[in-house]
Amino acid sequence: MVIPKTQSRICPLDLEASEDLLKIHDVIDKNSNFVFNDDNNNNNNIDGPNNIGDFYKGTNIFITGATGFVGKALVEKLLRSCDGIDNIYLLMRDKRGLCIEQRLKDLFKNPVFEKIRDKNPDVFQKVKAINGDVSLPNLALSEIDRIFLWDNIDVVFHSAATVKFNEDLKNAMLLNTLGTKRVLDLCKEMKKLKSFVHVSTAFSNSDKTHIKETVYKPAFDLNSIMNCMDILPKDIVEMLSKKLLGKHPNTYTFTKALAEYLVLEYSSTIPAAVVRPSIITAAWKEPIPGWVDNMSGITGIFMECGRGTIKSIICDEKYVMDIIPVDVVVNTIITAGWHTHAYKSKMMRVYNCVTGGRNPVTWKRFGELTHKYVREYPSKYVQWYPGFEYRTNRFIHIIYATLYHTIPAALLDVFLYCTRQKPIMLRISNKFYHALEAGKFFSTNEWDFDTNTFESLANAVKHTEDGKEFNIDIHQNTSDFDWDQYVKNFMIGVRQYVLKDDLSSLPSAKAKLNRLYWFQKVFQLISVFALVRIATSR
Repeated sequence: MVIPKTQSRICPLDLEASEDLLKIHDVIDKNSNFVFNDDNNNNNNIDGPNNIGDFYKGTNIFITGATGFVGKALVEKLLRSCDGIDNIYLLMRDKRGLCIEQRLKDLFKNPVFEKIRDKNPDVFQKVKAINGDVSLPNLALSEIDRIFLWDNIDVVFHSAATVKFNEDLKNAMLLNTLGTKRVLDLCKEMKKLKSFVHVSTAFSNSDKTHIKETVYKPAFDLNSIMNCMDILPKDIVEMLSKKLLGKHPNTYTFTKALAEYLVLEYSSTIPAAVVRPSIITAAWKEPIPGWVDNMSGITGIFMECGRGTIKSIICDEKYVMDIIPVDVVVNTIITAGWHTHAYKSKMMRVYNCVTGGRNPVTWKRFGELTHKYVREYPSKYVQWYPGFEYRTNRFIHIIYATLYHTIPAALLDVFLYCTRQKPIMLRISNKFYHALEAGKFFSTNEWDFDTNTFESLANAVKHTEDGKEFNIDIHQNTSDFDWDQYVKNFMIGVRQYVLKDDLSSLPSAKAKLNRLYWFQKVFQLISVFALVRIATSR
């Protein structure tokens, strides 16, 4: 397969390259947004086992990003549902004074592995840590480990990435794009490789409104961009950042799009696929309904809404909020690995793993359900009576954010300082304010995702003997997925697994919530009275 490329080449050794790089954007043909279509997505000609578990029987699997939210759930699902796996090798690095062996032990303490710990703890022996780092040349693998992986790995799942929207371009390129290239270079030498699955994001092409299940050609020459990131100083890269990003909202979506293009280039030599989940949230069913273990993105924002510390969100409530449960994402990743091998395609498949076109929920509806369940299941850490509003008027939002976010946090910090405690509330408030700012692009826009290839996968899974074990069907017409029940479990999951607040504290938390309700009413009454007095005194 011949991959079209732009003709411009940048010399990374010359600082004038930055000027040349900027010129590329101006000479790109407006119609050159070439896409790579997969015209062979049918499931008629099976080339491998018609059983997902059988495909993974006797395999050795290599995973990057296993300590992340998706990575943990992926390892758990493989251990629980693919018991014929030989071994799972996790690329890990020493971190915060902990060696990889200790980090692996800590990983298995996560509640996501609770079912396995209770039923079959011996299966953890199949999981082994390999010292390495996607940000370093050759993944920082030892020669022995590299040769071992070349000779023994059958399936690779690459999910390591930085998901920070505000990451500087050089670091985002290093981790998301160059890191992907290093994993692909390793895969190229694997003698037994059956499939490589790259975990991307549905918003990798968020500069477009209609997103097909294809890889879009970058506006700039990819090799030139990577060379410039490697050679140019960080401050020069940041100067170029705005021009390079174009209509991309942040470095995350931009670098993930470039990584997809790399996977496409390598797909001529390795069996590859790309899974694009939208905003990943708590588990729907597996292994525990509502399980979630981080407070990044939407999870953190709605956690703070439940604690009453966020009162205003920039959002167009009529738009569809495209979120996807983590267990559906994991099942998609696993079945995509099987699908790539069992139903070989002439061109690389891309799976848009989304809910918008299959079981949509609007921001308004999700907000109503959130209000309902954070009041039914309040946390003992609630600070103010929960209640937030979506706004499209930025000026009004800033006023509310100042009155209800910044000023209360500052007053609490004064109290903490006076009581000889560390003042942290203003810092926390600013953190979530920036998270709201970073996410406003996704809450004020809407996308139309094609899902033909994903539906092809879902159909293939249904026709396997163990398809129910790897369910990816959340269509409103064919599944039992219900947003009301899901948001309920999500809010309880945030309470239990993020805030570490057991349901045993629910009675006292409800009593506290009731006090805050009446405090809010009294405060509002006093405020109205004060405003009336001011108005009538003139």
